[in-house]
Amino acid sequence: MAHLRSLLRLGLAVPVALSLTASLTALSVPASATPRAQAATQASAQAATQAGDGPLQAYVVNTATDRRTIAEVQRAVTAAGGTVVVTYDRIGVIVAHAANPDFGRQLRAVPGVRSAGATRTAPLSAAATTEEGPVRYLAPGAAESAGKASADGAEPLEAEQWDLRAIGADQAAQVNAGSRDVTVAVIDTGVDDTHPDLAANFSPEQSADCVSGKADTTYGSWRPASPDYFHGTHVAGTIAAARNGLGVAGVAPGVRVAGITVSQPVPRQLIHAEGVVCAFVFAADHGVQITNNSYYVDPWQYNCLDDPDQRAIVDAVDRAQLYAQRKGVLNIAGAGNSNHDLASDGFTDSRSPNDSTPTTRTVDPHRCRQVPAQLPGVVTVSATGPTKAKAYYSSYGLGVIDVAAPGGDQYQAPDTPSREGGILSTMPGNRYGYLQGTSMATPHASGVAALLKSAHPDASPAQLRALLKAQADNPGCPAGPPSGTGTGSSGDATCAGGPRVNGFYGFGIVNALRAVQ
Repeated sequence: MAHLRSLLRLGLAVPVALSLTASLTALSVPASATPRAQAATQASAQAATQAGDGPLQAYVVNTATDRRTIAEVQRAVTAAGGTVVVTYDRIGVIVAHAANPDFGRQLRAVPGVRSAGATRTAPLSAAATTEEGPVRYLAPGAAESAGKASADGAEPLEAEQWDLRAIGADQAAQVNAGSRDVTVAVIDTGVDDTHPDLAANFSPEQSADCVSGKADTTYGSWRPASPDYFHGTHVAGTIAAARNGLGVAGVAPGVRVAGITVSQPVPRQLIHAEGVVCAFVFAADHGVQITNNSYYVDPWQYNCLDDPDQRAIVDAVDRAQLYAQRKGVLNIAGAGNSNHDLASDGFTDSRSPNDSTPTTRTVDPHRCRQVPAQLPGVVTVSATGPTKAKAYYSSYGLGVIDVAAPGGDQYQAPDTPSREGGILSTMPGNRYGYLQGTSMATPHASGVAALLKSAHPDASPAQLRALLKAQADNPGCPAGPPSGTGTGSSGDATCAGGPRVNGFYGFGIVNALRAVQ
């Protein structure tokens, strides 16, 4: 059974999936944790256990960026019983492993260290694959239709893609499908580049496995650990599934997509700070123009600045994403699936930490940030359903949400053959399936941003962010609660703001057609 917290963080539902073939074809892919990474983790664990009194933990240590300070801090890491995994000297972030329970406190006392803390509350362990549970497949006849071209020139399953029509992406493709010079990196659970709807647009030279905090560019390292690790592949298809007469179409079917794996398969598909730091730096150094971030950094749904460990997580990831921005990368992230008002004075978080035993705490979103969505310069995306109402699960907030995009809503039925309110996209093993969440809204915004970058190749991240807001359509705050929301209703969600900018939609729902005109 899929772990509830993982579904809430990544995609909220898996109602159905389609197969290109009648039978289930096993996907032969390497685990996202490669044998080399597993061996390194095990060796680090053995060495650290001998030097410390507790279980092996992962840390980020954030320092000044001059060489002398970094060298001194690296020596301090060793002196405190730790092992340096990798140093990102351009941003002053050191990833370390240590079994010394006092490691974080000792490093925070070292001159030149700005912050240091553990990236998780459970011990570090060697990576291995896990099962998320089965996906429900359609009957063979319906599945085979994914490989049959439509008479009107649309993709075979495009009739089910209400989301493309909602933002004019079907019409935009006739004007400008996007440039091959634009790459969107999907920082996620891995991307199945062998999928026939993704293969032609995939960029292996801009892909890697960053789970350990250090990039592994071994060919295929970016692929999901198993077909059950479908999240990243689904996101990639929404962005750039090719218009090739097969399956579905992406928002920007002419651009390239890369995969940077950051999810730890053990004990669940969790995403930790060291992997995200690696991903942002790798993307920046390999010519990526846009990163898609359909996740929050575990184990804290919100990282509070008055906690030294959580502050270190915010500091490390912020340094990395700001570095990416300086190198010309626009970072786009989902607002989250908790129906929280991110502009409020506070709310309850009962899901953190999600790698051990969660506790209930009151969170002030001005001091406790969802990472990376609430970091400076990041485009924050809320989700809408087929009726363009805010999705029942989507977090929101005036001054926090930049734009909205289709993310799916099971309580809003579209005018499609299946009446399925989720987002249909690619799945590992040549399959297709529906998911819903701000995870699905984010790649729609990333796809539109990729079209804008194609039309304005010299635009900076700040300019792209402004263009993304300028082309959006704002429905304005609804007169009442979001329509069509059954169980789990967001009727308690209040939309603040006006017709131009508000808490549900930010500057509005992204518009692909307007982006290319």
